[in-house]
Amino acid sequence: MIRHIVMFKIKDEYKDEIPQLVENFKGMKGRIEGMLDLEAGADILYSERSYDLALTTVFEDRAAFDAYQTHPVHLPVKKRMHEVRSGSVACDFEM
Repeated sequence: MIRHIVMFKIKDEYKDEIPQLVENFKGMKGRIEGMLDLEAGADILYSERSYDLALTTVFEDRAAFDAYQTHPVHLPVKKRMHEVRSGSVACDFEM
């Protein structure tokens, strides 16, 4: 299994959109073959080192993770995140 973790910093002008961005992520759950789990949420601490929101997903294998990258359910969510983010970090590892 592969765990995919991404944290996003959102541009100031889009911060009010964070709840919708989280819902966009959650809307992918159960709609992408090979994705076993998905969790998403907004930061609640607002510390200096905090990111604004996070996405964690679990895929059954590397092939499922690779297919996710171009899946039609994922692409509009990915596109929107590229528009509203000022930065992101990711970590992907085998479980």
